Amino acid sequence: MTTSVPVPVVLIHGLWLHASSWDNWVTLLQERGYQPVAPGWPGDSATPEQMRENPEPAANHGIAEITDHYAAIIAALPAAPVIIGHSFGGLITERLLGLGVGRAGVAIAPAQFHGVHRLPLVQLESAWPVLGHPSNRTRAVPLTRDQFAGNFANAVPRAEADALYDRYAIPSPALPLFEGAASAYSAKSDASVDTAHERGPLLMIAGGDDRTVPASVVHSAYKIQQKNPAVTEYQLFPGRGHSQAIDHGWREVADCALDFLARAGVPGAPKAEASPGA
Repeated sequence: MTTSVPVPVVLIHGLWLHASSWDNWVTLLQERGYQPVAPGWPGDSATPEQMRENPEPAANHGIAEITDHYAAIIAALPAAPVIIGHSFGGLITERLLGLGVGRAGVAIAPAQFHGVHRLPLVQLESAWPVLGHPSNRTRAVPLTRDQFAGNFANAVPRAEADALYDRYAIPSPALPLFEGAASAYSAKSDASVDTAHERGPLLMIAGGDDRTVPASVVHSAYKIQQKNPAVTEYQLFPGRGHSQAIDHGWREVADCALDFLARAGVPGAPKAEASPGA
């Protein structure tokens, strides 16, 4: 009988997705012997439906506050966790690792941090429906069904994009997007990541057809993170969009993350064996 303690895993969603978008990952991680949790952002409701009915509690939360929110959750865990984040959740993952929090990280299509200057036109086009209206800065803003299908889930059939929208899409605070956009023109930014701080292994995953955080942006961030003495890996999935962590191909992404954690020396705990005669 084993007494191994399961490794905690904190899953951090990004803009416009509810924490329930991690449900498949939670089940898989539990099966692999981890102890996953998928907390929402500050102000998030328990379900996507509740978020759509009353989005205002989610409004006006910025990158620093969201980082502090997850740091407090991590501080209450029994052991240092693996941190897995998607989109702006990937940026939060990198910030937490840069603060010395967490034993390893996986950043899936992470929003760029301060110092990553690449901004492809397709990314600006994707963000413009929100950034083009300065009054959105302090609001919780939804994507329309067409915006979600065209920029977020653009690499899957429209029927699947609509199903993902109905199941997981929520209004999200626009403030992190404005903060990230402003970071290119500021000497200091809440979108900063301490890439020199001692940290655990980090895997950065990009999608070849991602319009929201293009692969070139992720790779530019990877080249900066690669200067850290810790293990840093980059994985490109050709033909995948920003929805790759939740769409029909999510398992390929999750298996890539699990393989990385095993190589990095952070495997799940083996399942307990029944005692003889039990």
